[in-house]
Amino acid sequence: MKIISLFLFVTVGFLTGSKHYYKEEVMTTLEVERMNTRVSEIRNMISIDPKYNTKIAFFVDMRIPSGKNRFFVYDLVNNKIIDQGLVAHGSGSETGVKGSLRFSNTPNSNCTALGRYAIGKCYKGGFGKAYKLSGLDETNNNALSRAIVLHYYSAVPYEEQDYYISNSHGCPMVNEQFFKRIEKIINTSKSNIVLDIYY
Repeated sequence: MKIISLFLFVTVGFLTGSKHYYKEEVMTTLEVERMNTRVSEIRNMISIDPKYNTKIAFFVDMRIPSGKNRFFVYDLVNNKIIDQGLVAHGSGSETGVKGSLRFSNTPNSNCTALGRYAIGKCYKGGFGKAYKLSGLDETNNNALSRAIVLHYYSAVPYEEQDYYISNSHGCPMVNEQFFKRIEKIINTSKSNIVLDIYY
């Protein structure tokens, strides 16, 4: 398998049919290693279970500060990141120590839960359009009962920040403009896309 380059050229609009934008991003060696490990695990999973999308997967690296892009749309065919954006974590995941988070699958914890999710059907909720998430691991199998969903919120900025962004109640919460791009990918997929949240 090819290794992700430290210098990643991100093509926005690859699957959305929109104008192409190019942005050079630098990932640290550790971030690249973490992503390569997760990509490999997702490849193994979808090779066993064909009900998941084999071309696209979403990855969220919770070790990256919330003010920086850490939600990645990954092209499994061409082995590259094609889009990225900011994503909030749960308020319950805050430890009071900068850069250190905790995670929980417990109801009412307001924590982010690590693990792999299958992105399901959309519905209209309190924040507008959202996608239901089914937890595929023991660490996140309460996602549906906890109402953990992929949604957007106006308080999440579009551009990267030098400070931390707002928190959610445990949901992966993104900027509306970024949501509209990933929404097109989800809506045109004939099979469930896997979202992998890791730390």
